[in-house]
Amino acid sequence: MTEKTTIARPYATAVFELARETPSGYKQWSETLALLRQVVADPALQSLLDDPRVSAAALANLIMGVCGEHLDAAGRRLVQTLAEAGRLSLAAEIATLYEQLRQEAESVVEVEVTSAFPLEQAEQDRISGMLAGRYQRKLSITASVDASLIGGVVIRVGDSVIDASIRGKLRQLGNHLAG
Repeated sequence: MTEKTTIARPYATAVFELARETPSGYKQWSETLALLRQVVADPALQSLLDDPRVSAAALANLIMGVCGEHLDAAGRRLVQTLAEAGRLSLAAEIATLYEQLRQEAESVVEVEVTSAFPLEQAEQDRISGMLAGRYQRKLSITASVDASLIGGVVIRVGDSVIDASIRGKLRQLGNHLAG
């Protein structure tokens, strides 16, 4: 996986540089890369990416046809470039790296909040307020539900994890009693 990231990084950086040139570029390229990620992830297309009998031009044309008018001229050039270099399979990695660059440029921190039950907006706002002071950046919160937590939340910010779940507390108690 690290090798894929290393190979995808120059493409993501190039797209990011293009996105910086226009006011709506960040959002537009996020949408373009998300679309490419989705199209390339299709199992039928995956088999074509690995087939040496399918030319780069045919792959590019197929993807551009599937994407249709959702790809502008720059998006089409990216598809052609990736196809010619045999790098279409890296669309997901390119999209992920691009989003990291975008968030850094926009001073946004990605926060994943997993709770035992759906969080109400007031609870999300309270968590956001708590973290905003700590990180001094805008926050992009993604909430999900995992009933196995029993109660509480697990908050992931980059490499940091705040485990305030009942499952986490029980695990800590079990470790303390065993050790």
